[in-house]
Formats: sequence, C-alpha cells, structure tokens
Amino acid sequence: MKLTNIKKVGLILRPSTPELRAVFHDIKAMFEKYEIEVFIDIASARMINIYGQKFEILCENVDLLLTIGGDGTLISAVRRAYSYNLPILGVHAGKLGFLADLNLSELEGFIEKMLQGECRIDERVMLEAVITTGAGITKIIAFNDIVLTRPSISKMIHLEMHVDGRAFNTYYGDGVIISTPTGSTAYSLSAGGPVLFPLTRVFVLTPISPHSLTQRPVVLPAHFEIEVHTPEQSALAIIDGQDIYEFGSEDSIVIRLADESAHLVHREEFNYFEVLKEKLGWGA
Repeated sequence: MKLTNIKKVGLILRPSTPELRAVFHDIKAMFEKYEIEVFIDIASARMINIYGQKFEILCENVDLLLTIGGDGTLISAVRRAYSYNLPILGVHAGKLGFLADLNLSELEGFIEKMLQGECRIDERVMLEAVITTGAGITKIIAFNDIVLTRPSISKMIHLEMHVDGRAFNTYYGDGVIISTPTGSTAYSLSAGGPVLFPLTRVFVLTPISPHSLTQRPVVLPAHFEIEVHTPEQSALAIIDGQDIYEFGSEDSIVIRLADESAHLVHREEFNYFEVLKEKLGWGA
C-alpha cells in the first residue's frame, strides 16, 4: 500500500467541536496545493455548517482517511471504515495520543513527505466479535478492546470461556477485558494487563477485579478463538468504550482476531517507545 498517488482525501472531525471549522479550511487548502480533493463526512460537515458525504460513500471514493481530534476520533473512524481497507492518518488537536502522533502544525510538512513515499503504514490487528442471541447474530469490530462486564454493580459476573472449543477458564469478578496489542495500553493496562508491542499478532485476556487472586492476564496467539457464556445472568459487551451490547444465559459471544488489520499512517521517525515514555512517565 503506497500513498504517493493520493487524489482524494476523506476528513473526519472530532464531534462537538465546531471550532474546527477554520482547521478544516486550512487542511483543505494544504491538500489542494497538491491537486488533491478533500471531502468531509456528513456528521462533521453538519457540525461546521457545510455540505458533506455519507461516511460509506466517502470511504468508497477516497484514497486516505484523515481524522482531526484525538485517539477516540481515530478509533471510531477505524472501526467504521473496517470493510474499506483504507489507510488512516490521525492528527491530534490537543494532547499527544498513542495513535494520533501528528499535530496540526506538523501536517503540512508531513503531506509533502507522504506524497514522496516518506512515511510508514503500520498494520494493527483488530478484534471481531460475533454475538448470537435469540434475536439473531450481530458481528462487531473492535480496535482497542472488548470489555465483558456486569450490567449491575450489585453482583459479580460469572463468565465461562472456551478456547478453540476447549474449556479454558471461569471468571468471577467485575469482568474480563479482551484487548488487542494496541489496546493493551488502555483499560487493560489499568486492570494490571501487560503492555504489548502494537504490531504483534496476539491478544490478551485481562480479568477485572477477579474474586480469586490466582486469576492473571493471559496472552493468546492470533489463530485462537474464544467463546464466552454467562450461565447465571446477563452480561454487557462494551466495544472500544463506544458501543454496548447485552447477551444472556442462552446466548454466546465468540471473539477472535479480525481478518483485516487497521492501516495507520505514521511519520517514518515515529517511535512507539518514545510515546510510551511520554504518556506513562517512564524514565522520569
């Protein structure tokens, strides 16, 4: 996947930030200097009072997606654009993120380098979850994590897990986080999970406040598939902190690595460990 022949760019702005109107026009002018057309998705367009395109139409017609905001904006765009296999560039409008490593002042210089092939595209694995209930089958894509948790704080959750069809573990507690390497520095880390290098093809199961102290995070290789049941009560599946699904004792959820990866565009000099040091305060 090369970015030297980009002709059309799709732009997604952080929601509820109408002050990004001026930023949109600045970015549009930056790309137009290279005869690249800029389109904006309809939700972002309405926010700044201009015309836009439906997200699906946008993805079908552009060569690159550009998000302006933070990691949450980028994660949402990655999930929604999953089936279009597009490279995505994140620009942070605020503090440095784990994913959006460029700031607005650096974008114009980066565009020129990108068009000359001076950039890199990291492939980050994603999760696919298939929830089967009496109402049907729902397929979901997650970029960071899927959190299986209790619907009420008054009771512990009981989760039975199978790995590749074999009984693996039973979790009692507040729930379990199934995380990609990219998501390992999010909720999973705060629950005691390991930091995984983001380009590895594995995923991690991290228990949340388990009833037994013997329960520990487990890293699984890419080809494994887990199936989860909750025999006693309903449970919630929270996808990247953005969407919530409920499943009950007669239902199941199967989670594995998705067939396609996310393609994140970075500067050639982007260093994941430098971001870790800054965000986590290592070596301070």
